[in-house]
Amino acid sequence: MEVLVKTLKSKGCKITPQRLAVFQALKKRKDHPNAESIYKDLEAAYPTMSLATIYKSLELFIDLGLIQVINVGENSFRYDGNNEVHSHLICSQCARVEDLDNSIFQNSIPSVQEISNYKVEKQQFCFYGHCPTCQ
Repeated sequence: MEVLVKTLKSKGCKITPQRLAVFQALKKRKDHPNAESIYKDLEAAYPTMSLATIYKSLELFIDLGLIQVINVGENSFRYDGNNEVHSHLICSQCARVEDLDNSIFQNSIPSVQEISNYKVEKQQFCFYGHCPTCQ
């Protein structure tokens, strides 16, 4: 929560109870929820908070580099409170999203930079398939 407050202050953004609640709700989940799931988590405690507030807060957090967004297909987005570099496994059938350790890809950055002449600043890999439940 401290990172959120510090980042919001440094960017001149308001620190609201709703923003704090959305961030906290996302950070405590490990299942990469969509905005509607976060809304349902907060509905009882914040009955006047709209789904639009959830979306606006999530977009702000993405812009500030505090969270990641994952497009699981057909413009269906999931959110990840872990903003450290890592990859994802996405089930093509049920849209389940899981984290994947990125260490196996770290050695590829120099090769990509050499081949492309790009200076790689960040990377994100998504692997699509069928999770064990859907197989």
